[in-house]
Amino acid sequence: SSYNVFTLPSESPNHGSRQLISDAADVNSSPFGWHDVDGIAGADFTITRGNNVWAQEDRNGNGGTGYAPDGTSALNFDFPLDFDQPPAGYEDAAITNLFYTNNMMHDIWYNHGFDEVSGNFQANNYGNGGLEGDFVFADAQDGSGVNNATFGTPDDGQNPRMTMFLWNPVGPPGNPLIINTGSLAGEYSGVPATFGEPLTATPITSNLVLAVDNNNGGTSTDMYDACDDITNSSELIGNIAVLKRGDCEFGIKILRVELEGAIAAIVVNNVPDAPISMGPGQFGDNVNIPSIMVSQADGEAIIAALINGDTISASLVNNGPYQVDGDFDNGIVAHEYGHGISNRLTGGPSNTGCLFNLEQMGEGWSDWFGLMITMKASDTEANARGIATYAIGQPTTGQGIRPARYSPDFGVNAFTYGDTNNEGLSVPHGVGFVWATVLWDLTWAYIDKYGFDSDLYNGDGGNNKIMKLVIDGLKLQPCNPGFIDGRDALLAADMATTGGVDQCMIWEIFSKRGLGYGAMQGDTASRTDQVQSFTLPPENDSSLANCSSLSIDDVERSRVNIYPNPAKSKLNIETISTFGDITVSIVDLNGRTILTKTFNALGNKLILDISGLEKGLYLLEIKGETFTSSEKIIKN
Repeated sequence: SSYNVFTLPSESPNHGSRQLISDAADVNSSPFGWHDVDGIAGADFTITRGNNVWAQEDRNGNGGTGYAPDGTSALNFDFPLDFDQPPAGYEDAAITNLFYTNNMMHDIWYNHGFDEVSGNFQANNYGNGGLEGDFVFADAQDGSGVNNATFGTPDDGQNPRMTMFLWNPVGPPGNPLIINTGSLAGEYSGVPATFGEPLTATPITSNLVLAVDNNNGGTSTDMYDACDDITNSSELIGNIAVLKRGDCEFGIKILRVELEGAIAAIVVNNVPDAPISMGPGQFGDNVNIPSIMVSQADGEAIIAALINGDTISASLVNNGPYQVDGDFDNGIVAHEYGHGISNRLTGGPSNTGCLFNLEQMGEGWSDWFGLMITMKASDTEANARGIATYAIGQPTTGQGIRPARYSPDFGVNAFTYGDTNNEGLSVPHGVGFVWATVLWDLTWAYIDKYGFDSDLYNGDGGNNKIMKLVIDGLKLQPCNPGFIDGRDALLAADMATTGGVDQCMIWEIFSKRGLGYGAMQGDTASRTDQVQSFTLPPENDSSLANCSSLSIDDVERSRVNIYPNPAKSKLNIETISTFGDITVSIVDLNGRTILTKTFNALGNKLILDISGLEKGLYLLEIKGETFTSSEKIIKN
């Protein structure tokens, strides 16, 4: 088998070029290949369908079964791709890419624990337990929405469905109607229908003909709205029908003129408002011609000319800018598939209703899944990552659709657990973003400690270790989890698999983002009762027995909270233990003491005004009666 796709770790067409790859299925995860369902050697399908996913188009958005490209008996899915046209023109390439990325998500995460018993998505579980018959329906160029994507996850044994939408392009739309002859010659704006065939870059050119009906249906008294039987059928054959918006559904009126031989349709708005996007109604799924709506002013002028006997030649065309196809954004595809993973694992594969509470982190895990499979060996933690930059027309360095890019650098992403109380941060995407921020910090801590391994199936790098850790944590956490539940599940997973070797590192990363030892999540059905803490566990905590990254200085610092760091104007220093008087000094990189304050550290908080400092790195020295500590701080 061969597939011409944007191969991982490329995130999108902006991140790399397509490559023709062969025999991409992992032998452990998909032992009979990607086109099998019976467990016997040899493909059972030559289309983009197999044990893990059935990828197909769904432009009418009906959630049924649609067209899927055929690779023939050679399973050769090498289709042309030209983005200088509407997405329908390259649907074979889009569906192939969607098929590829779904299968890669299945195979990669299978090796980290999302297997048959855990509730993964397979038609045939090959005798490995769990409920089968639940491969993914993956709908490409889905017409039920725009600027988004979804993944519906039922219980184990029932098929999930991924819907990949098109994204509206940046810039004003082109004019789809061109009148070629007569006094009305020129270009006109219009809005395509959400059903029927889409307009392409190849113009549909013919004469305009006003559709006339007999008004016998009782639903309308306008003879030009095609709400009743057409009386000038012979005139419509091979031409573009013109009809008014009326009292019947758009789908039935477009279907009427199509059945009488029209090759396209123009609907004239009946109110002075802007044209609207026409929905299919009951019959739109049966329409196979393109149609648009034009304004009342433009349309009435056309109707008047036709009634006057003018012959009008016109063209309908999609001349861009064209919608962006989310099927090529591997990060978005992985994000949606990630919802299936987190929903099947949290609470168990037959209890997929566990991630609907307000503090749940589903969107965060999904962002993280997408980030993990698109990491390159050349990446460093300085490479801040945005989400869906390709889909929204941003460069690879863009912010994407989240409040900030993902980065351990507080100068790029300074969000902490306390920010989840801010109702301006959306639910679930904004809350999930904060969780993914912590996971991304932890990812780089693992990579810094264990290195990076490009083998996402069987590697032993830090990225592989945290991939396994997160899957294990999802299995261990309770239904309706909050951030503390998620943190504790990761700690428990590390304890169960390594004896706690990385407990200290996990605590350090979580405490940095406000999920330290004293943090409280409150009611996970609420998103306004979270309490953040930047403290580390006490040095005698038994869970830290097998890790060594917490030094004595770290433990002492855990009793002193310093936040935010980086800071712009105010730096908070808060103590949770009795140390007596503490002297705090800020020292620059040349060793000069810039500022000194003394306060009594009995659960008190000192607020330092650092607005007068120049931007840069400083050393914060803290001296108490029984300890001395130092911390690097950044002034933004």
